[in-house]
Amino acid sequence: MGDVVHTMPAISDIAKHRPDVEIHWMVESAFASLPAMHPAVQRVHVISWRKWRKKLFQSDTRDAIKRARAELRSTYYDLIIDAQGLVKSAFFAGQARGLRAGYDWKSAREGFASVWYQRVATVDKALHAVQRTRLLMAAHLGYRPEGAPDFSLRMPDPTWLPPHTRPAQRPFVVLIPGASRPEKLWPEDRWVALAKHIASRGLEVVWLWGSKEEGSRCVKLAAQSDGEIPPFLSVQEASALLARARAVVGLDTGFSHIAAAFGVPTVGIYCDHEPGLVGITGPGFVASVGGRDQMPELERIKILTDEALTHGTVRRVIK
Repeated sequence: MGDVVHTMPAISDIAKHRPDVEIHWMVESAFASLPAMHPAVQRVHVISWRKWRKKLFQSDTRDAIKRARAELRSTYYDLIIDAQGLVKSAFFAGQARGLRAGYDWKSAREGFASVWYQRVATVDKALHAVQRTRLLMAAHLGYRPEGAPDFSLRMPDPTWLPPHTRPAQRPFVVLIPGASRPEKLWPEDRWVALAKHIASRGLEVVWLWGSKEEGSRCVKLAAQSDGEIPPFLSVQEASALLARARAVVGLDTGFSHIAAAFGVPTVGIYCDHEPGLVGITGPGFVASVGGRDQMPELERIKILTDEALTHGTVRRVIK
């Protein structure tokens, strides 16, 4: 999900510098609502690799892959750009008809992916993912990216908001304590203390989750500190909630990156790897704290959360 969000500014660049280009986007089905939020994307091609790979030899899986491939090949493309630079993404890019382009061997996240491309570009691997993607697109489409990243996201209509925020519109802060790997987790007692700190400022706390395990974790944390727990929300529904938050504090997850893209003041907690190349990025207040073997201290997160709450949310969204 983070990769999808980090690609948004590059799409905005294309729309600005090459308004003659029609943009289609191929994406994993779980995240398909994200490209659809960008006004420059005319069509979204959906694949379900996460589901397919678990049962590749079943007939229904083969049929689904054939249908997805047929839809993808129904259009001939002047240019197919693989923005991820992975062997997997290069393979799926190769299923479309047209000239394939991407990073060169030294620039790609997985060098072998470059074998699939007919045109390659050199982009410094030490740059943040947002800037790398902007430079990749610019190199293949012949322009120079300028200015701060512009995510240009439409704000979805909400399906769920904290009940205590209505009708008085009490501000709320979203906490995201779940992650895809145990190594990314921040200690539970620190989440509880942070939630109590936020509540002491008169703000509602919302615990956002995306899997059964994360939901159970949120129930446990809320029981010790109070706060609201939404039902399961799709990516689009969660995005609508995040876009309306007063601030967001979350682990290194796609939801944290989505919040920042909407201009919501966002604090990212990194416990497993360095945030330098994939740190929280957006038009509002952002902070990325921690790193490999550098568990962020509670007081540091409290200070940054207070700072985030003093900044107004940047509503750079398209209705």
